[in-house]
Amino acid sequence: MPELPDVAAYISALEPRIVGRPLLRVRLASPFLLRTADPPIGSVDSHVVREIRRIGKRIAIGLDGDLWLVLHLMIAGRLHWRDAGAKLAGRNALAAFDFPDGSLVLTEAGSKRRASLHLLRGEASLAATDPGGIDVFASDLPAFRAALTAENHTLKRGLTDPRFVSGIGNAYSDEILHAAKLSPVALTRSLDDDEWRRLFDATRETLRLWIDRLNAEAKSGFPEKVTAFRKDMAVHGRYGEPCPVCGAPIQRIRYADNDTNYCARCQTGGKVLADRSLSRLLGADWPRNIDELEAPKRR
Repeated sequence: MPELPDVAAYISALEPRIVGRPLLRVRLASPFLLRTADPPIGSVDSHVVREIRRIGKRIAIGLDGDLWLVLHLMIAGRLHWRDAGAKLAGRNALAAFDFPDGSLVLTEAGSKRRASLHLLRGEASLAATDPGGIDVFASDLPAFRAALTAENHTLKRGLTDPRFVSGIGNAYSDEILHAAKLSPVALTRSLDDDEWRRLFDATRETLRLWIDRLNAEAKSGFPEKVTAFRKDMAVHGRYGEPCPVCGAPIQRIRYADNDTNYCARCQTGGKVLADRSLSRLLGADWPRNIDELEAPKRR
């Protein structure tokens, strides 16, 4: 799922292309994409784009007349900049937003249609789409701590819950927790002052690093390869590979459609966290710590 740095890169690429330009029309290939009926989608025709905002993981395109197109890409939605009037070819093409100089095309891979488009009128309607999580760049440490301790969850859950923190998902939460040297299953209400400082600093520094990096890439061309798995990430998507800090093999916890990646040596004091499916299957063969994991296998 595109997260804060990815959405920021999309916005950085879109601003010089569409702000100040008229949206000629919206073409929908999938009737399930549009989740609102009033105002009708045709009411945006020829309205000029005034601004683009990020709302959590959503992209809000503001048009004159106080109209807002709000895109949520979910897991597999992606944006592409094509020639003006580009055809909506293939089953993955969902919509095109036509401008004089090009078309913004929305695609979604896979068979599940989760991406959404809302057309709203007014700031109040727009504000209602915000889950309420804090912006870590507009917050201080006490506000960050208060948001994440409003309920007692694991750090992984807390960081990725949009009600608590804005824009962080599965990939960047792994990177943040590795940078902070904290276990993904530690409870938010169990951290001491030093751990909170490390988590706050790591959250801001990790997101800023990737925002700057992806924005720089967006300046050379529209971001066509938005992915949760990037070669320069420390742990996310790197199961079994060496930790860039200590060299221990990266571990993972699998739950539903998500993987949590971490370094046992850097983050959990050497303890290998139980994977619900594998630990049940392997029983006593499941390693309890990094030493057992790295011990030579018996012949």
